[in-house]
Amino acid sequence: MKLRIGSRGSALALWQARHVAGRLEAIGHDVEIRTITTTGDRVLESRLEVVGGKGAFLKEIEEALLGGQVDLGVHSLKDVPTALPGGLQLCAVLERADPRDAFLSATGTTLTALPAGACVGTTSLRRRCQLKALRPDLRVADLRGNVDTRIRRLREGSYDAIVLAMAGLMRLGRESEVTHALEAEVLLPAPGQGAICLECRLDATAVGAAVAPLHHGPTAAAVEAERAFLAALGGGCNVPLGAHASFLPSGSLRLMALIGDPEGATVLRGEARGADPIALGRSVAADLASRGAAGLLGR
Repeated sequence: MKLRIGSRGSALALWQARHVAGRLEAIGHDVEIRTITTTGDRVLESRLEVVGGKGAFLKEIEEALLGGQVDLGVHSLKDVPTALPGGLQLCAVLERADPRDAFLSATGTTLTALPAGACVGTTSLRRRCQLKALRPDLRVADLRGNVDTRIRRLREGSYDAIVLAMAGLMRLGRESEVTHALEAEVLLPAPGQGAICLECRLDATAVGAAVAPLHHGPTAAAVEAERAFLAALGGGCNVPLGAHASFLPSGSLRLMALIGDPEGATVLRGEARGADPIALGRSVAADLASRGAAGLLGR
């Protein structure tokens, strides 16, 4: 089958698109990658919540899907809103890579050993909240751009340290630049972090069947719990929110989640275990809502 993939043009996005293309070609499909520039790629000086949230990285790809110019969108799942445009669906979730955040410092200093007043670069409110809660003495400054740009600015001395997703660094072969990985108990990842997902039209049954061998059930169940939590709270990139689900030896899921304010003065954490991903996500969201999450969401 001939499949046309729509992808952003960044090095990481193209790595992901080529990875998916290679796997599809290995099972007999003919694949073409079409590069699409999104709003998030064009507007680099504004915060994401100003230019349309994380969906700003998907808008033009989704328009190409709906218009029939491409058959598949390849996305980092953490960038995908829980509500998709009408006529589209997530048709596969690939096995997740390392979901943790990575800490990179200019001198190899760890997060706990950074001197007071050190500047850490990130545009993520989730990371900012947790960093400030851990180390109120740090300065957290905005940092946008692709992986190369962010690491270059660190090396140039604009920041003492930066925080990036471990999965992206591994995919680009840059994990050797990581000072240390931040465990989920220290810095909770974004819902879906480390997972690649595929998006197609609802009526594209042949496309769905073609990509079905790439779907990884355990990853899909874990991220479903994380995204159920996100959907239940109605959060997005305008509020610090993290969630990570993992399988226990018993086969049930453990979901850790949090919501806070950007300065880390208030951080609400919740945890639960269960077999039903959607019920689990909703139960943790309900717990945090009962303890004041609505106020943090501005409701």
